[in-house]
Amino acid sequence: MAEMTVRPIGVLHSPFTERAGTPIQGAFAPEATGTVEVFEEFAEGLDDLDGFSHLHLIYVFDRSDGYRLKVRPFRDDTPRGLFSTRAPSRPNQIGLSVVRLLGRDGNVLHVAEVDFLDATPLLDIKPYVPRFDRRDGCRSGWLEQSQERTAADDRFA
Repeated sequence: MAEMTVRPIGVLHSPFTERAGTPIQGAFAPEATGTVEVFEEFAEGLDDLDGFSHLHLIYVFDRSDGYRLKVRPFRDDTPRGLFSTRAPSRPNQIGLSVVRLLGRDGNVLHVAEVDFLDATPLLDIKPYVPRFDRRDGCRSGWLEQSQERTAADDRFA
C-alpha cells in the first residue's frame, strides 16, 4: 500500500502547553476553551457550520514520541492493547476530539471542551451529527469495569 501525504488546514489553540495536565477527554473539561484557526485558503469551507453545536476535529499528535502496542490508559492500571485505548502514542499520530462550537470569527472557530495541546496541526473538521454519530446499545469494553479516573496524569508526558 502506498504511503499517504496529508497537510494541515489550520492550527488548534488551547491553554494547554504541556502533555501532563491536559484533559484526557473534552467531556471532562467543559470549561476548557480554545480556538480553531483555519488557514485563509480553507476559510470558505467553514460556511454553514453555525447551525452545529459540536464538531469532530482531526489533528496530528505532533509531540508524541512514537508508539507502543501496549499502554496503561488513563482510566486503568492494566496494560491494554493500544487500539482499545485513546492513548496519543499511535503509529500514525492522528487525534480526534469532539468539541462544542461557541462561535465563528472569520477563519477562527471558538470552541469549548478542548483536550488538545496549543499549536496542534489541524487536519480536518467534520460536524457532529447525532443522527449519524450516536449509536444505541454501545459497549465500552474494558472501560465498563475501569476506575472513574477523569483527571489527566503523566503517563504520556
